[in-house]
Amino acid sequence: MLAARTSTARNVQRIARSFSTVVDTAGVKVAAIDHNQPTSSVTVFVKAGSRFEPKEGVANALKNFAFKSTTSRSAIGTVRESELYGGVLYSSLGREHLALTAEFLRADAPYFVDVLTSFVTSAKFTRHEFEEYVAPIVSSEAEAAAQDPATRAIDAAHALAFRSGLGSSLFAPAHNDITVGDIKAFAASAFAKGNIAVLGTGIDQATLSGLVEKAFAKASATSATSAPASKYFGGETRLEGNSGPQTVFIGFGTTGAPSAELAALSAHLSPTPSVKWSKGLSPLASLPEGTSVQAVYLPYSDATLFGLLVQGSTSSGVKEAGKAAVAALKAAAQGIKAEELKSAVAKAKFAAASALDTREGLVAALGSKVFSGSEASLESTLSSLDGINAAAFSKAAAALISAKPTYVTIGGSHLPYADELGL
Repeated sequence: MLAARTSTARNVQRIARSFSTVVDTAGVKVAAIDHNQPTSSVTVFVKAGSRFEPKEGVANALKNFAFKSTTSRSAIGTVRESELYGGVLYSSLGREHLALTAEFLRADAPYFVDVLTSFVTSAKFTRHEFEEYVAPIVSSEAEAAAQDPATRAIDAAHALAFRSGLGSSLFAPAHNDITVGDIKAFAASAFAKGNIAVLGTGIDQATLSGLVEKAFAKASATSATSAPASKYFGGETRLEGNSGPQTVFIGFGTTGAPSAELAALSAHLSPTPSVKWSKGLSPLASLPEGTSVQAVYLPYSDATLFGLLVQGSTSSGVKEAGKAAVAALKAAAQGIKAEELKSAVAKAKFAAASALDTREGLVAALGSKVFSGSEASLESTLSSLDGINAAAFSKAAAALISAKPTYVTIGGSHLPYADELGL
C-alpha cells in the first residue's frame, strides 16, 4: 500500500512538473502539456463569461455561435472537414470564461488550431445562422435549465449571493430580445489578445506557441476586459417547481482568492463515501430516507460560493436533511478532530489531483491558472492544502457562516424557511 501511495505521489508530481511555464505569445498567454499521447487537445479561453456580458443571455448566445461561418470556412465546411479529420469540436460557458475546445490526432494540430482561432478572429455572425441555429439552442438550453431544480437553485444562488457580475445567469431569459448586433458587439470587445489564453494537451509548447502566434498575428490588441470586484450579499428566495425533487440550497459566499480551507470543508461535509455502497464517515452520512445532500464548492478569481444542496421527495424529508446539514456546518465551525481534518485534507487533495485524470478536468483545473499567467501546475494547490491546521479550518468555517446566508428553495410551498433550519 505504501509503495502504491508513493508511486501515485510521484505520478502527480511528474504530471504537475510536465506543464510548461505560461509564456506570452503575440500577446496571448500559452501553456502546454505533452505526455506523448496519440491525441491532442487545444482550448482557447476567452474572458467572455456571463460575468462580463452587457446584456442578459449574450454570453450564452456567443457560446452557441461557435464554429459557425467565418471568413475561412462555412459552418457546414467546418463540420465536414472536422469529420474528415476525425476530430471533435465543442464550446462551454462559465461565469468568467468562454472555452472553445478541439480534440484531434496529433498530426492535425494546424487545422484544428486554425478552426478555433478563426472563430475568434473572423466570425461572420450571420443573421440566418442566428435565427436558424443559435436562437433555438439558446432557448432549449434555458428551458432544460428551468426543468432541473439543482441547476435553477445554484443559478438563483449566484444571483442572490453576488447580484451582478458573478450573479449573472449562464442562460438567457425565457423571453429575450437578443440580436445579432448584441452578439457582434460583445464579441468585438471580448475577442482581444489581452482576453485570450490557450491551453494545450498532447502538444509541445513550441508547436502550440508557433501556431498561436501565426493565428493571432492580426488579432485586436486592445486592453483586457475588466469587471467590478465581486461583493457578497446573500438573501433568500422561494421559487415554484413542478418537476424533479424538492430542493433547498443553503449557501454562503466569500470574496478574495479561493481558500484551501473551504475546499477541505467541502470535502469534510461531502457524504460521498470512499467505498461504494457504504455510508462513509461524513457528518452527513446518515440522512432521512429519500433525501440527499451534495457539497457545492465553486471558486472564482475573486470570490467563492460554498453551499449544501439538499434534495428529497418530500418537503418534510428535505427539512430534516436541511437541519442536519446546517448542524454539521455549525459543528465544523466549532472545530473538528485531528483525524477528521486529516481525512478532509486527503479527500480534497485527491479531488484536486484526480482532476488530472480526464482532459476536461485538466482544462477546468488549470485553465484559470494559465489565464492569470501563474504556473500551470497543481503543486501550489496541493501544498496549500497540506498547510491547513485545525485552527485555520475552524476559523474559515466560522467566518463563512457568520455572513448572511444565501438560501434558495425550488418546489412546493411547504419547503422550510431558512430560520426553520437554524440559520
